[in-house]
Amino acid sequence: MSETQQTDAPTSAHEAWGEPRTRELTWYDPMQIAAQAPLTTGVEFLRRMRDGIIPPPPIAAHFGLDIDVVEEGRVTFRCSPDESGYNPIGTVHGGVLCTILDTVCGCAMQSVLPQGKGYTSVEIKVSYVKAVRANSGPLTAEGTVVKAGSRVGFTEAVARDGSGAVVATATSTLLIFDIPPSHP
Repeated sequence: MSETQQTDAPTSAHEAWGEPRTRELTWYDPMQIAAQAPLTTGVEFLRRMRDGIIPPPPIAAHFGLDIDVVEEGRVTFRCSPDESGYNPIGTVHGGVLCTILDTVCGCAMQSVLPQGKGYTSVEIKVSYVKAVRANSGPLTAEGTVVKAGSRVGFTEAVARDGSGAVVATATSTLLIFDIPPSHP
């Protein structure tokens, strides 16, 4: 008969996982932000957000997105993904990159819309080129308008890591529609 060996093994799986980590998110009422959209042109709305006159939408807090450049037909955003966006193999989840690319594709379209017009994504195609990790440095994503019609628009985007290497690209189709002024 063999002896039972005592180990220093944790008493539960959770103990083996190490100390838990947390993130705190702060955002502002998205409906109050959206109520301001029909009051200006798209490019002015984005510039007001970039300049801190209008708060960013809640999604920006989730992904650490900051508007960097706003021009008619072109926007760039910066972000530094952290480990809270990692997948099980230790890289930033593709959904995080897709969200960033969808954001710049949509905002590029918004930058050319007149007052009273809005957009929503119809489809997005993302090509992942290189894995993103914590040491990849901050990401910069640029979205540009390919064509803005009266009802449908087309945009494209590229995301680069801190070294300037392309990590993902996207093309998007967006529906353009009237947004009525909000009523309190």
